[in-house]
Amino acid sequence: MLQKVDINIPAPKEGQERVIIVGAGFGGLRLARLLAGSNRIQIVLIDRNNYHQFQPLLYQVATAGLEPSSISFPIRKIFQKKKNVFIRIAETEAVEPETNTVKTNIGQFNFHKLVIALGTTTNFFGNSKIEENSIGLKTVSEALYIRNQILKNYENALVSENEEVSEAALNIAIVGGGPTGVELAGAIAELRNNILPKEYPELDFSRMNIFLIEATDRLLGAMSEFSSQKAKKYLEKLGVKVLTGTMVKTCEGNKVITDTGIILSSNVVWAAGMKGRTLDGIPPEAVSQNGRIEVDLFNKVKGLDNVFAIGDIALMKTPEYPNGHPQVAPVAIQQAENLARYFLAEGENKEPKPFIYKDKGTMATVGRNLAVVELPFAKFGGFFAWATWMFVHLMSILGIKNRFFIFVNWLTNYFTYNLSLRLIIKPKK
Repeated sequence: MLQKVDINIPAPKEGQERVIIVGAGFGGLRLARLLAGSNRIQIVLIDRNNYHQFQPLLYQVATAGLEPSSISFPIRKIFQKKKNVFIRIAETEAVEPETNTVKTNIGQFNFHKLVIALGTTTNFFGNSKIEENSIGLKTVSEALYIRNQILKNYENALVSENEEVSEAALNIAIVGGGPTGVELAGAIAELRNNILPKEYPELDFSRMNIFLIEATDRLLGAMSEFSSQKAKKYLEKLGVKVLTGTMVKTCEGNKVITDTGIILSSNVVWAAGMKGRTLDGIPPEAVSQNGRIEVDLFNKVKGLDNVFAIGDIALMKTPEYPNGHPQVAPVAIQQAENLARYFLAEGENKEPKPFIYKDKGTMATVGRNLAVVELPFAKFGGFFAWATWMFVHLMSILGIKNRFFIFVNWLTNYFTYNLSLRLIIKPKK
């Protein structure tokens, strides 16, 4: 029996067990949807937001290509007809494995099984100056902030009489040469090349520099040399200054200080690292240096019996992936599917199967007609790769309405070279 706690959720029925899922990202949402059809399970889904966000397209929100609502989907709408699913919007603070309790800012929840699917947050590597003077791109709110900041700085550049301030307002520095950095740099370059000169004819956009700064010797480190070279070629074709082998030391005011010099920019996006959003109560020996939680082949947290972790926050070491699986959506979804089979098979005398990741390929887009795709049987770039990227991402979006709006936006933008969402929207203080 679970302890009675005041969270306005009925106790599980006889023969039912409560599974609490913390996080409604790709993994948490997939697991909840798979378990929702079982009457043996009561699901409590906890997230800080009342929507699921499609993170791969956040950069398009940041560059005024899509509205936030296009890549977000209300969680409650997904489970409208599921009487065994309870949703609570809360900040999860701690776990008490001894009492099977999760503590949140709205109260505590008891569980039979707990699944942590919190994902990751931006890793500033303990540098307070960088954290203070740059912005990550992990949430819809951060994407909107970037959009507002960039557009606001163009307005400031129009009226500034200080040459250095004007140059810093125009320049954009993106730190991190992974998919997020590459895609964001390409999107901003297309803005500069096709749209901004028409919006701000008084500004000389030949003075605007887009810097993509990567500490290692190549872009897209998780992909092959073929994709790395293609991406760099495409970006340079768009006019992006790609700085590989360059380490950012700090950010001060409107200056990005690297080991090779100083870059003037008051628009700094930090996409150079991520760390797990861990919870108090998880055994210290199960938490890695970057905050990921070590799990076994069944996604069970090291040292705990009824606590599991999936997705970006889970660190599962295997011979094929000694440092853990890639922190991408397909891993989270496949781990959710395997864990769902594990939970549903309990009591049926079925032997659970360990998780084996099936890599179906990776891809990244750079701009119009420019992308790279790596499948198990082929690697290619250019228009066909770009069309493949668009199709896969469009089909991955939740909701027919969202897919329709995104498709119409993409189609309109492709033929008109225009984006209609260049609005500076500030929340009232």
